[in-house]
Amino acid sequence: MARVRIVKPEKVDDQIVCEMFDWVTQMEGKVPNHFYVEMNFPEFFKAKLGATKVLWQLGELTMPEIQLVGIAVSKANGCAYCTAAFCTILQHGLGKAEEEVKNFVVHTDAALSDERRKAIVQFALKINADARSATEADIMHLREIGLTDKGLVQLVHLVSDFASYNRLNLVLQTDYDYRDLWRNLAFGLQGQARSPGLAS
Repeated sequence: MARVRIVKPEKVDDQIVCEMFDWVTQMEGKVPNHFYVEMNFPEFFKAKLGATKVLWQLGELTMPEIQLVGIAVSKANGCAYCTAAFCTILQHGLGKAEEEVKNFVVHTDAALSDERRKAIVQFALKINADARSATEADIMHLREIGLTDKGLVQLVHLVSDFASYNRLNLVLQTDYDYRDLWRNLAFGLQGQARSPGLAS
């Protein structure tokens, strides 16, 4: 059970919040509990989710690449909730085949044959584990696969952004409201214990 209220307003009058709810419904098929947890601090919710939209929509990484980073970082950080959220976006919102998403959840970067995606995910995992571990060779490789300074800044911010959502959902124990498939693939029975709540 979540450690804070799941704030589900009967009516949303704030235009910015309405737009965010519409956006996430397109991507995930519904407004997930995470958004309602964030509504305990609506002023920051609007700023935070607004920044996430900018990161996702105005940088150099494609939306599928961004969701791969989200899945990999969330799995590495032990967040079943966020892992499932980004799996849902990749499959439901972006139309990726379920088998492709399942393969990535289980095998992560080993499942990727595309050199660009593999380099992005490997770098994201590396700096998520230790930001000081990034080398000049890492940066050069990312430039070789097409990232400019803007893309490098975007990627580092994405890792931080995903990790912040991981912490929020882990600490506040957001009630799980995604398919059991995703957390079971990523964490097995351990995932059930980490993210109690609704099964789907």
